[in-house]
Amino acid sequence: MGLSLLKFGNPIILDRLVEPPKGFWEYIFASWPVGWGYWMLAVLTLGGATIARFKTTAPRWLSVLPLIWLLWQLASAARSIEPRLTQATLFHFAACVVCYYLGLFALSNVRPLKRFWLFVLLGFAWVLWMGFGQHFGGLESTREMIRQQPGWQELPIEYLKRIASDRIFSTLVYPNALAGAILLFLPVLLAVLFEMTRPLNNVMRGVLVGLLAYAGCACLFWSGSKSGLLIMLACGLTVLIRLPLKRQTKLMIVGLLLLAGLGGFFITFSQYFSRGATSVSARFDYWRAAWQITKAHPIVGTGPGTFSVLYRQLKAPQSEMTRLVHNNYLEQASDSGVIGFIAFSAFVIGSLAFLYRKSTAVPIRFCVWIGLLGWSLQGLVEFGLYIPATAWPAFLFFGWLTGVEFESTRPD
Repeated sequence: MGLSLLKFGNPIILDRLVEPPKGFWEYIFASWPVGWGYWMLAVLTLGGATIARFKTTAPRWLSVLPLIWLLWQLASAARSIEPRLTQATLFHFAACVVCYYLGLFALSNVRPLKRFWLFVLLGFAWVLWMGFGQHFGGLESTREMIRQQPGWQELPIEYLKRIASDRIFSTLVYPNALAGAILLFLPVLLAVLFEMTRPLNNVMRGVLVGLLAYAGCACLFWSGSKSGLLIMLACGLTVLIRLPLKRQTKLMIVGLLLLAGLGGFFITFSQYFSRGATSVSARFDYWRAAWQITKAHPIVGTGPGTFSVLYRQLKAPQSEMTRLVHNNYLEQASDSGVIGFIAFSAFVIGSLAFLYRKSTAVPIRFCVWIGLLGWSLQGLVEFGLYIPATAWPAFLFFGWLTGVEFESTRPD
């Protein structure tokens, strides 16, 4: 999971553009073809099968929803308008479901999880380190290097736009994807680091945890993700509500933080809103087109991963071309019809509702739930479901929380 965060940060429908690394430094710093991830996941699945326990106290309807969703994707694929995109998307969705059942039947039986969290923490720390490097000169150096290459103007326009901005993206496809990774991983890894550093004195412990919190929040801010910052604020307020404080005290703290957070947000991005919030209006056009496609293909949609095929015909002249809807849920509706939308939405909402009470007794589990809440909320405006770096861990975490024993209160 830590390696997927580093190497599989591109949307699955663009994987054909990822070339295998050719030298040592490319192996270290460049993305890998997602097919390599499938092979690693297959090995992980074989290992997980040796410790799997195919029993769970979770409601059966909840544990079978991912499988129902995947089966409907297969039905939709039979009527796909672009089989190449659909095939790539199906393999990725199958990997997501495999991750879910690995978490449900295998990872939920592992005690302790220190080694698992250690490697996830190392991968996440690398992502933050790359983000810091981009912010402090890395992006400018990359721009200068590219402009010195012959024919650099012929590079993909998405890549040129990405490096032309000062918004960092680290190992992910673009800044908002980095924000999604931070929303998913930062809450639980703060809790994990706090638990791992228990043998240290309080000062050193506070420094290490505070350093990770600062690095994560700084990278989120430098990513320039407006939705990411708002979702982080909402998740932080959710954590505050769970603190054992008097009701009046909690209301006062939440109110002050909400005013300060929203005030700072609108001041920071005032120029963006004065320019007309172009990305917001563009998303409304994506969503409008997705709704039109859903109405025209309500049963099986147009095939997983095929939104861009019809969007070229439906887009408003002023809107930027996109390959995905920037909304995981609407993408399900347009690509696989109403049933695909219902199955995926019911899985996410049902899991969050069921797992909330189940996870509150153990801090690490609750922080995993907070990360999943942030990832799910960002899915309303982004396409994290189609990025293996965040989708695979999210499904694994959903499965793990669903599979762990309800009454257990010991640290994980």
